[in-house]
Amino acid sequence: MTRSYIPLNALRAFEAAARHLSFTRAAIELNVTHSAISQQVRVLEEQLKCQLFVRVSRGLMLTTEGENLLPVLNESFDRIAGVLDRFTGTHAREKLKVGVVGTFAVGFLLAKLDHFYRSFPHIDLHLSTHNNRVDPAAEGLDFTIRYGGGAWHDTEAEFLCRAPLSALCSPALAGEIRSPADIMKFTLLRSYRRDEWTSWLRAAGESPPSPTHRVMVFDSSVTMLEAAQAGAGVAIAPVNMFTHLLNSERIVQPFEIAIEHGSYWLTRLQSRPVTPAMEDFSAWLAGALNKKGPPQEGGPGDGVTA
Repeated sequence: MTRSYIPLNALRAFEAAARHLSFTRAAIELNVTHSAISQQVRVLEEQLKCQLFVRVSRGLMLTTEGENLLPVLNESFDRIAGVLDRFTGTHAREKLKVGVVGTFAVGFLLAKLDHFYRSFPHIDLHLSTHNNRVDPAAEGLDFTIRYGGGAWHDTEAEFLCRAPLSALCSPALAGEIRSPADIMKFTLLRSYRRDEWTSWLRAAGESPPSPTHRVMVFDSSVTMLEAAQAGAGVAIAPVNMFTHLLNSERIVQPFEIAIEHGSYWLTRLQSRPVTPAMEDFSAWLAGALNKKGPPQEGGPGDGVTA
């Protein structure tokens, strides 16, 4: 049976438009006109006999067929680029795409990158940050560093480190806190996980906050700690990711009390083949963390922030 020929330009135009959800931004990236992108996508849709995009008020949205096609093209283009990169010099270069939850990036990973690059100069590391909601297939990620209990659908998860949560606040607020009960004088800063403050206060021997207590909710612990430094309230966050703020005394941990609702994990889709660069990164990260082993009981399978 003869297969119909699909132009590479049409696939490339679709892939760029699908990543940006915009024909205009895809055209800028590929240095062509908006109409050229639209025409190439239309050619692809005609050959595949399906619709890949639908127009919505805010721009474009992928159809189910488009969502299925995008990760396949991402992986294919990455493999082609990886092979071509091997012809650019005497050393074979590898590309590694890692999506990392922002708190872990700021609290640990970024400070270690110089050591990684010196150890593996042949690996081009592409980092993107997320708030623990991420689609590794659609984004073409080799690894995703997440916070949770280690159980994600169709995913292999390797334990990285614990993430105990504790109360953190500015030095000015800490001066007004003598006991855990005093924290209730202030606005409580937390993630979307509603039970964090309840669990921490119970561990401190106090009653949980009332439903009417002032609360500010964040999708990033990094942003939350910025608010805490500004005196907006008392945050509950993974304390070992903010040692730089504690050491500089911009943030204070008024009590040693801590709870564990999850840990950090290095995850990979089971369908993603393991490359030498992935093996190198995994081993390097384990050594940099000097990890002791996962907790006996994990936290929730997925969450936001941390």
